[in-house]
Amino acid sequence: MINIVNINKSFSNQTILNNISFKINDGDAIAIIGKSGIGKSVLLKHLNGLIYPDSGHISVDGKIINKLKFFELEKMRSKISMVFQFGALFDSMSVFENIEMPLEKMSLMNKEERAARIYDVLKEVGMEGTHNKFPDELSGGMKKRVGIARAIAVKPKYILYDEPTTGLDPIMANSINKLISKLHTLESVTSIIVTHEMDTVFNVANRVIMINDGEIRFNGSPDELLSSEDEMVKQFIRVNTHK
Repeated sequence: MINIVNINKSFSNQTILNNISFKINDGDAIAIIGKSGIGKSVLLKHLNGLIYPDSGHISVDGKIINKLKFFELEKMRSKISMVFQFGALFDSMSVFENIEMPLEKMSLMNKEERAARIYDVLKEVGMEGTHNKFPDELSGGMKKRVGIARAIAVKPKYILYDEPTTGLDPIMANSINKLISKLHTLESVTSIIVTHEMDTVFNVANRVIMINDGEIRFNGSPDELLSSEDEMVKQFIRVNTHK
């Protein structure tokens, strides 16, 4: 479980997160929504210790992140994988090498076991036979799939997704949503997805948190979001739903 307690964060005297509190239970698929530039990605980076709050705290499985020593933080991070907005693949590395890198860094498995795991996760994300390709040979959707394969390769407990369908056409975005939903069950992970896409919210999440002006505007199920009488929530849904 991840517990976010009264966290505050400002940059250059601008408040980004204001007294944010919520819990992420094991097995949740939580969508964090809100307009661009309101702190969704900043909040996501707090969850694996890339950014620390100015006040308040975040605990992962009972351990408070901002109190951990370096080696303890690294151990905690081994439970958490992140899928970056545009895949964040290393251009000079093949697909195989990109996925192998965190396995090597974390000293997980021997060479043969790593190779078997890499082929397994490529199959899971529908990218069989691409292990020798380089990022510049892949489409945007394929890069996202490889980024997801790299994230699940280390068998994390939590996966953080930063705008996983941004820049994709509706058909490709739908395939990524289906993949996230499938892997959520197949890999038995807890998923936290930053998005502004309503298709992602309604097809993947079991809970939704909406951030506005640094504060939680909504916290509930997708059905409750859809039936909300809050005009700001209703407008956000209208603007971000594909026709």
